[in-house]
Amino acid sequence: MTNSQPRRNPGTELNLDWIDSVQMNHSALERRCATLSKRRSIKKDWQAAWLLKSLRCMDLTTLSSDDTPQRVRRLCAKARQPLRPELIESLGVKELNLRVGAVCVYHAYVKTAVEALKNTGIPVAAVSTGFPHGLNPMPRRIEEIKDSVTAGAEEIDIVITRAYVFAGDWQALYDEISAFRKACGAAHLKTILGTGELGTFRNVAKASLVCMMAGADYIKTSTGKESVNATLPVSLVMIRMIREYLEITGSYVGFKPAGGIRNAKQSLEWLILMKEELGNKWLEPDLFRFGASGLLTDIERQLEHFVTGRYSAAHRQPTA
Repeated sequence: MTNSQPRRNPGTELNLDWIDSVQMNHSALERRCATLSKRRSIKKDWQAAWLLKSLRCMDLTTLSSDDTPQRVRRLCAKARQPLRPELIESLGVKELNLRVGAVCVYHAYVKTAVEALKNTGIPVAAVSTGFPHGLNPMPRRIEEIKDSVTAGAEEIDIVITRAYVFAGDWQALYDEISAFRKACGAAHLKTILGTGELGTFRNVAKASLVCMMAGADYIKTSTGKESVNATLPVSLVMIRMIREYLEITGSYVGFKPAGGIRNAKQSLEWLILMKEELGNKWLEPDLFRFGASGLLTDIERQLEHFVTGRYSAAHRQPTA
């Protein structure tokens, strides 16, 4: 099994009429998400299979102020072998060559991660453009993207200027994302909206649409540093804009919820949402990723319980 490279979104011209026409029904979105776990119950073999799917769609992440090269190398070792050998043997999935979707680090550790993942095919994602606030001067943000790509990053996670959303200055946001896309070159672009700070579902929907028009290959909910990060309702807003964009342009765009997804049950809820709203294509790492640092630990615990009938202590599944 190999993780295919994300598809490229060529983007479109900015269409202000399309953006102005966007409407969101808040109560309907909330009701839709509230029924997910009640209508769908995934148990036993099916649950184990879906948890393995979650694992493959994970951006294993370390974005702490106390990151070190040693921590990044340990994280990369976990990315290469996310489950213990005896657990893989018990599950009977050795031939799947399980691995995570990518490893996500600060720009300063891109080279370290690239060296640690050499010849594995696992891409390195770098958070750039003044993460997590995205308020650095534009020339410096462009330079940081280029530096990350030069260092070996194959995916770039950037933070949009949220002030453009609040002002409704969609041309400025479009121009910003277009410049970031150009600076990425062959690297794939993920745009972080910071949905917890955008105020309304309509703002989230419009910002998602502008990012896709400007050529974003993924739209991502959050930095993981906001007080409110990925939630199912805001994810549903973004997913439906991806679907609308596909229907009108024919271009595929990936989705990445990030922040606050810490247990296996939550990951299943997002997978169900993706399958029901967008279909099976969005259950693969080229179109769907989890931005998570602690999720892998609980997935491994749940898989061990599936095999042995017992839960192990969390410290038996260290991530980094």
